[in-house]
Amino acid sequence: MNIIARVKEILLTPKPAWSVIATEETNAATLYTQYIMILAAIPAVAGFIGMSLFGVGVSVRVPLMTGLVQMLLGYGLALAMVYVMAMIADALASSFGGQKNPMNALKLVAYSSTAAMVGGIFALIPALGILTFIASVYSLYLLYLGVSTLMKVPQENVLAYTAVLVICAIVVGAIAGTILGAMRGGQTMGMGTPSGQISIETPKGAVNIDVAKAEAWGRRVEEAGKKLEKAQQSGDQAAIEQAVKEMASLQREQLVVMPKQ
Repeated sequence: MNIIARVKEILLTPKPAWSVIATEETNAATLYTQYIMILAAIPAVAGFIGMSLFGVGVSVRVPLMTGLVQMLLGYGLALAMVYVMAMIADALASSFGGQKNPMNALKLVAYSSTAAMVGGIFALIPALGILTFIASVYSLYLLYLGVSTLMKVPQENVLAYTAVLVICAIVVGAIAGTILGAMRGGQTMGMGTPSGQISIETPKGAVNIDVAKAEAWGRRVEEAGKKLEKAQQSGDQAAIEQAVKEMASLQREQLVVMPKQ
């Protein structure tokens, strides 16, 4: 794989690029080693340089060793998030009239993340964080364009399917961000507590992630997606509005419990 050519294709001519990607034969190991692991290193390394070497302003810098730990942990979490989101994308496809295909789901998440990962280069200068955000928004557009081609989701359901994936990504990202944020405080982590929670000790108190609640949330998202799909097929506007309200309500639910101030 020519990684530079693929990055240009997916960023500049995404529609034909998705058609080519859909026909390519590959496997998870190849996709990770020849594409995901390389691009995911960009925001990790740039963030380390920006925060630990350049710093914010003239004097605010993350200590070197802390920055290195954050870089390695952030890199590992980024790789894991791609895999988790691919599993979610595959699991939800049939609920929106698409076809389950684990490899295509991994392709979809990996290649649509290109803009966000490449845009991570702006982390070299923390003040340019808005550009990283813009790149992430473009990744959402790439995701939208690739859904029908890779997961065979009917065009009328593409927007709803993409919206559900974005909501799931927000939750997964929030969990990853909580872990990274805790690392900035020089904490220790306790995993797999008897109550079914992931507990992260920080200087300001324990941050808890309710695993059982997160799993139940995922099932409810899938059910809401099915309701929305059914409502769209029937043309019932009231049912569509109700399904959208349910999805909005799910988005607001707090799965990560922050310590009290």
